[in-house]
Amino acid sequence: MPRLSEESPVIHSDCDLTDATFGRFVEIGHGSRVAHSRIGDYSYCDRYCDIANAEVGKFANIASFVRIGATDHPLRTASLHHFLYRSADYWDDAPHDADWFAARRARRAWIGHDTWLGHNAQIKPEVRIGHGAVVASGAIVTRDVAPYTIVAGVPARQVRLRQPVDVAERLVALAWWDWDHARLRAALADFRALPAAAFLEKHE
Repeated sequence: MPRLSEESPVIHSDCDLTDATFGRFVEIGHGSRVAHSRIGDYSYCDRYCDIANAEVGKFANIASFVRIGATDHPLRTASLHHFLYRSADYWDDAPHDADWFAARRARRAWIGHDTWLGHNAQIKPEVRIGHGAVVASGAIVTRDVAPYTIVAGVPARQVRLRQPVDVAERLVALAWWDWDHARLRAALADFRALPAAAFLEKHE
């Protein structure tokens, strides 16, 4: 694995990037597509992810084949085919429907800090995944997920809490994801060894 960098993201082969912004120490896996999205510091995605119209926080762990902000089709019109909005691909005298693309890009998905999206999970447009939450493999998330909860299934439902509510609230308040690189390194042994409650007692 290449050494991650503060200066520029590690972009593996065969990626398709459009209007994408990356933070520090970011890695984008082989064959992934990132469009009209912002990926926060220390976040990564594994192979063949499809991320569109999304705000991804810091320290997000995105497994292979995850899809975030899947694009949609018009449902109220006589047809839902993309000739309606990608019209210039079919006729020389018909422009693309700029308003449709603008409206679709405005429907942002939001992924919080320190989240884990399991293999082949899907996050629908306009859904918010709270800080510290976990989405199980294969889940399809159609509603907001509260911080530090674990969801699974189709459609996704809460399975259990990742942390007790009081601990989750204290972790959000601590906001360790905003610490600088040196402070993270200084606390690395505690991140590795201490349960969350003990970590909070030491670092709050």
